[in-house]
Amino acid sequence: MIVLQATQERLLAALQSVAGIVERRHTLPILANVLIQRVGPLTQLTTSDLEMQIRATADLGGEEAPFATTVGARKLIDILRTLPAEQRVTLESSGERLTLKAGKSRFTLQTLPAHDFPLVQESPTYGPTFAVPQQTLKHLLARVSFAMAVQDIRYYLNGILFVAEGCTLTLVATDGHRLALASAELDSELPARQEVILPRKTVLELQRLLSDREGVLQMRFAANQAKFALDGMEFVSKLVEGKFPDYNRVIPRTHRNVVVLGRAPLLAALQRAAIMTSDKFKGVRLHLEPGLLQVAANNAEQEEAIDELDIEYSGDVIDIGFNVNYLTEALATMGQEHVRVELQDGNASALITIPGDEHFKYVVMPMRI
Repeated sequence: MIVLQATQERLLAALQSVAGIVERRHTLPILANVLIQRVGPLTQLTTSDLEMQIRATADLGGEEAPFATTVGARKLIDILRTLPAEQRVTLESSGERLTLKAGKSRFTLQTLPAHDFPLVQESPTYGPTFAVPQQTLKHLLARVSFAMAVQDIRYYLNGILFVAEGCTLTLVATDGHRLALASAELDSELPARQEVILPRKTVLELQRLLSDREGVLQMRFAANQAKFALDGMEFVSKLVEGKFPDYNRVIPRTHRNVVVLGRAPLLAALQRAAIMTSDKFKGVRLHLEPGLLQVAANNAEQEEAIDELDIEYSGDVIDIGFNVNYLTEALATMGQEHVRVELQDGNASALITIPGDEHFKYVVMPMRI
C-alpha cells in the first residue's frame, strides 16, 4: 500500500512540525516513533512524550484506505534531509516494514504497531476557546521565557504562568531571582478568568511552532491540561500543578530613583564587563551618581573592566551588584531604544521597564559582590 506520496520539502515540513518533542533515547522505544494514520484523503502525523502530544494533519497523497503504523521519527527526518527539496518521495507499507523510495534511493524501515502508541488522554472538560494572534503570543513568550527556572525543586517555577482575564493576556516567569511580566490586549473579551502554568518544555515547543505570519492560535484550558490549535496542528500538554507566587507583590511600586538611558549602550557596556567575570561568578557592580553610570567587573586573576556611561540622572548615589546575565538577557529581548530603571538603594530589587509601555516589567534581585 502507498501510505503517502509527496515532495521531500512538503513531507519534511510536516514531520518537523511534530518532531520537536521526540527524544532519541527513551525508556519506551515507541516514543521515538511518529504515528502515521490515514484519515480519508488526509494523513495524520502524531508524536508524544506521555506529557505532550502534537498532531499535524496534511494532504500528503497516497491511497485512501484505513492505515496506521509507527516509524522512527528522527531517522525518517535524517533520510529526508539528504534528499533534494523537489524530490518526489513515496512511502509504501509491506508487513512490518515501510519502504521509502525517492528517485533511485530506497530505504527499508522497521515499524512498531500503531495500537501500542501511547496517546495522551485528553480532558473531557476543557474551558471555552479563545484565540490569540500568533505574532502576539510569540512576542510575549520571547519577553518572559528567559526568566523561567531550569529544574528547580519548586516545580511551579519551571514554566510560565498564563493569566487570561477580560481582554488581557498576561504571561509571567520567575526563577526566584528575577521576574519577567509581559501582557497584551486581545481583540475580544475572554469569557472567564483562567490561570494556568505551562511547563518549560511546552513553552519551548510553542516558541518553535509559532510564526510571525498572520493567523491565530486557539487555546483551551482544563484543570490539568492545555490544548492549542494552529496551522493544521493540535498540541495537547499537561499543566504544572501548584501555586505560582503572587507576582504583584514582587513588583516594586515606590522606588524613588529613576533613570532612563539607551538600551543598546547599556547592553554593550554590560557585555564588555561580562568578559572579566568568571564562569562561576557572573557579578557586575553598578555605580550610579548624578550624570554618570559606571559598570565594573573583576575576577580571581585580579583583572578588571570599568565602563562609564553619561546619563541624565539626579537621584541618590547607589552602588549595587547584579548577575550580569540577568541584565543582558532581559535587555537583549527588548527592541526599544530606551529603558527605564527604578532603584531604591543598593539592597532592594531593581525594576526595568520600557518608557511609555505598561505591558512589560522586569524585576531583578541584587547580589552581594
